[in-house]
Amino acid sequence: MIDSRYDFMMPQRVVFGWGRCVELPELVKPLGKRVHLFCGSRTIYNSERFRDLRENLIENGLEIGEIEVQTGEPTVENVDRVTEKLVKMGVSLENGDVFIGIGGGAAMDLAKAVSAMVTNWKTMVNGEKHSVLAYLEGVGNGAKIVNDPIPVILMPTTAGSGAEATKNAVIASYDPPFKKSLRDNRLFARAILIDPEWTVSNSPTVTAYSGMDALTQLFESYISRKASPIPQALALQGLRVGFHALETTYREPTNREAREKMAHAAFLSGVCLANSGLGLAHGIAPALGTYARVPHGLACAMLLGKALRVNAAVSRQRLVTLTNVLFPSVYFSNEEAAVQKLIYEVNVLTNALRIPRRLSELGVRADQLPAIAAASRGNSMNGNPKPLSEREILEILEEVY
Repeated sequence: MIDSRYDFMMPQRVVFGWGRCVELPELVKPLGKRVHLFCGSRTIYNSERFRDLRENLIENGLEIGEIEVQTGEPTVENVDRVTEKLVKMGVSLENGDVFIGIGGGAAMDLAKAVSAMVTNWKTMVNGEKHSVLAYLEGVGNGAKIVNDPIPVILMPTTAGSGAEATKNAVIASYDPPFKKSLRDNRLFARAILIDPEWTVSNSPTVTAYSGMDALTQLFESYISRKASPIPQALALQGLRVGFHALETTYREPTNREAREKMAHAAFLSGVCLANSGLGLAHGIAPALGTYARVPHGLACAMLLGKALRVNAAVSRQRLVTLTNVLFPSVYFSNEEAAVQKLIYEVNVLTNALRIPRRLSELGVRADQLPAIAAASRGNSMNGNPKPLSEREILEILEEVY
């Protein structure tokens, strides 16, 4: 039965294809004339490819403004610092400024967050400037984005987070520890340019962690209690092309077909999470990141099999559908056998990617688990098919510890 009431949103324009980064100037020109680049790593910043991209923008009559290199997940302090710097430069909608985020989720989230804060950077009565903290879900004071953000174009260089397709920016804090979203429909990029060639230089570790983030988003959005027909259909396609391609990209970094499949799957995972929400793995992963500095994709990879098992009883038919899509030539005598096959193959994949099995292997301490469980009840957990108490979340953490 089709739900008769649902919304569906995604970026205004998607440009996908090997080598299509040369088309970036034509995406920028309708939006403005001065470009500020948010770069995801020093490796990207120092690369010949990034140099060529800047030269291409300049040769097409565009001015290069600030270049911000974001080497880790954006924090409240990062967003506030960059925002204040750009405000002092006179960055505004009226001056034709455009932001381009090039990198993984961190660089793209920073670009989105700053795009909103620059145009909503206000002075309070006592002279204190607003921080992005005021706008974050669950920890802010309810401040709302009033003015339209600076136009943003996003170029992912990993096949993972799907941040290019979402309407939120994830911002971290380590004192106090949290990861929360700045969320607004206007944070969708005006255009996204996905050139899978940019992912070829990813290390095997980055390929594995980012790829498992994407696959986890596809699995969780498909079985989410907030799922609706369009993102579910996209999740099926994303898993069909991505699940069997990830190990190939891990073992054969230059395999073009596999890189294209994973880039497409990662994009679809972002569309799906933006419209359907996620679940257990993505509910716990941010807390593991802020309390124990576990990389987000690694946390998702470790928790995906457990998340499928925990939700099997309430999501059985959807999991059977996923199994039949991923393994169409295999006959199953009953639904339980199909579900167990799916969970088994997920574990086979994570083993092939050399994903650790235990949180204790990552330096997580046993005395941190209660705080991690308490911090795992955010927006993502709200989409989990099976409602979980804090005690149940703690038990799950103890099982994988």
